[in-house]
Amino acid sequence: MHRGLVIDLHLRADGPEENFTAEAIGNLAGYRLEHERKETLAWQVLRVEGSAGHHFRLVIRHPDRVLDLGIERDLKRLLDSLSKETLEDLRAHFQRARTEGMQPTRLRHIRESVDLWQDDFWNWLG
Repeated sequence: MHRGLVIDLHLRADGPEENFTAEAIGNLAGYRLEHERKETLAWQVLRVEGSAGHHFRLVIRHPDRVLDLGIERDLKRLLDSLSKETLEDLRAHFQRARTEGMQPTRLRHIRESVDLWQDDFWNWLG
């Protein structure tokens, strides 16, 4: 299985309904990208808990092959446009996409451990 494209989503700290916001943005971006490219995609929206708080992550992959290079540019454009939407607009777009056939993925909660070998302290010593 191919890993796919991993994009970290950073929302405003303690924004209203941040879990729904991340879930809606991630699902809408995956759904719209799938339709624009006319190919089947699989995606997950994750809430990543770490030692310094949390952030969200969108993982998109093609079930059968490696994604092409242009997908990152297309996804960035979609995420930029969705990030400008209000919470009410996101709700309306999310509901409309569900009636059109989008099968949203539920927000998954994961814990990310700190990798001390990637810490800048070790780079400074080296």
